[in-house]
Amino acid sequence: MKHVKALLIKGIMTFAVLLLLMGSFAGIGDILAITLVLGAISYLAGDLFILPKTSNLTASLSDLALSFFVIWGLGLMLFEQTDGIIFAALFASVLIASGEWFFHSYMADRVLRINRKI
Repeated sequence: MKHVKALLIKGIMTFAVLLLLMGSFAGIGDILAITLVLGAISYLAGDLFILPKTSNLTASLSDLALSFFVIWGLGLMLFEQTDGIIFAALFASVLIASGEWFFHSYMADRVLRINRKI
């Protein structure tokens, strides 16, 4: 149940960012598809694999890169209008990575129970 709640938080955050930045030129279905693909990949790679083995900074930077490439790549495939998609993907990935910084604290404390010494 902890993972379901974490995935919902991550999904809502990602969907809100993408809808805000790309809602004027992308359909809700396309934004939802990107949210689901990005959420699944970044949860497995960034939150369950990278975060426990490294730091919040490393996991957030990996989420930044992953988000950019997923949003950009899927945006090119799904959106009819792709002018400026690279800039939208860059800005969205920066916002998502910023949110991930706080999400990783939640993951470490509440889901993964990582006890890190400062």
